[in-house]
Amino acid sequence: MKKVVAVLLTLTFCVATAFAFDRDDSIVRWNSIVGVITAPGVDNQVGAIHSGAGPWSVHSGHVYVNLTTGSTFFTVEGLVLNGGTSSGTPGRVTSITGTLVCNPGSASPTVLDTAPLSLSVHGNAQFAGQISGIPATCDTPLFLLRAGGRWIATGSQRFISDEGQ
Repeated sequence: MKKVVAVLLTLTFCVATAFAFDRDDSIVRWNSIVGVITAPGVDNQVGAIHSGAGPWSVHSGHVYVNLTTGSTFFTVEGLVLNGGTSSGTPGRVTSITGTLVCNPGSASPTVLDTAPLSLSVHGNAQFAGQISGIPATCDTPLFLLRAGGRWIATGSQRFISDEGQ
């Protein structure tokens, strides 16, 4: 009887461990942010979202989105124009919005924005808050930084998991 109990406890532990490590893919991270790479006047669209009018570069940044709770964090440093008379500065851009795009290749992608936030004169910004309305299915998620409705930077090096690490 003791052996039966020991085997059942071992099996129960194994099943519980398997469920603990079940990957529901609720966490999306982008380990860097890169600026839009486009020639002046060329529109590098992402779905129906138009790109900025010129190239942008980023010193560093990263993004975290929990697709279940909507909890979102991003930081960007050195988001600046790359060319023209405002090169090395954000130019006239003083605020940005983070945008999560779910199912971008579908006929009707979901586009969800953070609240707008200030962009410093050095191109730095940070957001910690919520994105509401994330659909139950958010395949191939993209994250964009937008100014005036146009995307000027995107999350890069995407990782999807069920862990916040």
